[in-house]
Amino acid sequence: MSTEYHHGVRVIETTGAGAAIRVVSTAVIGLVGTAPDADVDAFPLNVPVLLTNPAGSVGKVGAAGTLAKALASISKQSRALTVVVRVEQGVDAAATTTNVIGTTTAAGQRTGLQALLAAEGALGVKPRIIGVPGLDTKAVATEVASICQQLRAFGYAAARGVNDQYAATKEEATAYRAEFGQRELMVMWPNFLAWDAEAGEAAEMPAVGYALGLRAKLDQQVGWHKSISNAVVNGPEGMTKDVFFDLQNPASDAGYLNSKEVTTIIRRSGYRFWGSRTCEEQGGKFAFENYTRTAQVLADTIAEAHFTFIDKPMHPSLVRDMLGYINSRFRDLVAGGYLIGAEAYFDPDRNSKEDLAAGRLLIGYRYTPVPPLENLIFEQAITDEYLAEFALSIQA
Repeated sequence: MSTEYHHGVRVIETTGAGAAIRVVSTAVIGLVGTAPDADVDAFPLNVPVLLTNPAGSVGKVGAAGTLAKALASISKQSRALTVVVRVEQGVDAAATTTNVIGTTTAAGQRTGLQALLAAEGALGVKPRIIGVPGLDTKAVATEVASICQQLRAFGYAAARGVNDQYAATKEEATAYRAEFGQRELMVMWPNFLAWDAEAGEAAEMPAVGYALGLRAKLDQQVGWHKSISNAVVNGPEGMTKDVFFDLQNPASDAGYLNSKEVTTIIRRSGYRFWGSRTCEEQGGKFAFENYTRTAQVLADTIAEAHFTFIDKPMHPSLVRDMLGYINSRFRDLVAGGYLIGAEAYFDPDRNSKEDLAAGRLLIGYRYTPVPPLENLIFEQAITDEYLAEFALSIQA
């Protein structure tokens, strides 16, 4: 280190062999919707468009369709990078669902949700938070989960009921949740009520749109290790269904919904999502939203940081460097509260001389995500022991 006097800042650039392990960007929203009156130059059909300021694009998408409301809901929570794919509004609900799900055309163009898979190549960003507010039928939600698995993203979907309409009761909502088993998906019920400038009155607004923006906000301000539960949502002024909530009573509506892995909405010092559970099947290790996202972030962070190592001479010193830099980053994440613990290691038994000779190297790592405090229990006991010195306290 230089001892030369300097009152200011200096930057010293080094070219060490280790990987600069930078955590991948997670606050990137992937949004698919309709906007029949949109500016076609700004929002061409089935082409991913990157917005750096969702609020500033509301006027260009037009009031019709679902995109304007979704962008408004997102922008009330955060100013997040948003990849928008506009699809054509079909002649009926089934046709619109087909357009939203999308396909790959004979010419090789991806459409609908499939276009989000092309976003990184076209725009340089990968959507990590995905939803289709207002159009997330069961078929669409199923495809959202599939796209999330391919992108290592997390998706939100509204609970549906009869004829794919929004669930009318909590029982319909929980029955719908049972249709899914993917850890990358969260089902929520009911929706919000918020002011609709076009209608001039409060109207139903998909909760998914608010969830997308809130998830990005938490990623930016707190981290991907915090679930969306129990954080104030900006914008809503009501709920489409009454949800009985009692913090100390598990037999409430909110308690029932959460016990069935449905995230709901409560009103307490503002409106909040209540519930951290994913749709993973019972007994899995990724029951919580932040567990899934932690696994996704670590997988991409470690993999992408080692792109430059591919095809380098596999000397033992290279492996030592890799382990050193990975464990250094793990220590940073533990110190920052993102992980409870983590360690990367080289297992000789799983790296045979034949594997090494063939250019195959296995580095293992294990980690413990930060569990959310979901069930807090206090034990209260009555006692007369504090009366033992009652007389002495009076005399004093």
